Amino acid sequence: MRGLPKRIMEHAEALPEAMPLCPAALLHLGNRAAVDQALSRLARSEKLMRICQGVYMRPVETRFGLRAPRVDKVVAALSALWGETIVPCGGAAANRLGLTMQNPVRAVYLTSGPNRRLHFGSSIVELRHAPRWQLAAPHRKAGDVIRALAWLGQEEVEDSLEAILPTLSAEDRDELATARAVMPIWMAEPVSARLLHG
Repeated sequence: MRGLPKRIMEHAEALPEAMPLCPAALLHLGNRAAVDQALSRLARSEKLMRICQGVYMRPVETRFGLRAPRVDKVVAALSALWGETIVPCGGAAANRLGLTMQNPVRAVYLTSGPNRRLHFGSSIVELRHAPRWQLAAPHRKAGDVIRALAWLGQEEVEDSLEAILPTLSAEDRDELATARAVMPIWMAEPVSARLLHG
């Protein structure tokens, strides 16, 4: 069985950074039990990283040694693999928009799928299931605004909108206006008022 881990590694090495390796995609190399066993062995020997149940990735070789694949690339790859929307959490969005200087202690992403934990060596990234409205306009500035406002809370909406809206392009403002339909009332009303008079 020593040949199967070698063949899996050859397959893994041909893949770009953060491309998921799943047992079902390796069945052309061996039966399911053998593939599972080989993947476990490769993860134990640190040739592969077990990101979460049933998903492995190849660590990236650098001149300083091995490192985990970049989190944003992993999240994008898993989003495509699972057919889920996955976006940075509201705290990260608020930080990116300049509404807070706080940096989230732990990397948290919001997902349309179930809660999961991703393992990057000693670091853990949390995927938290979020309501549909918090996932609106994924990977767009308008979506960042929605997630930041959700994280900051109802009391901060007016001041935050005053700070953010002047920085938005016409396209971002249009996207934000379109997303009002899915926002909770406490957010939709001030957004509407600001967009009308701003």
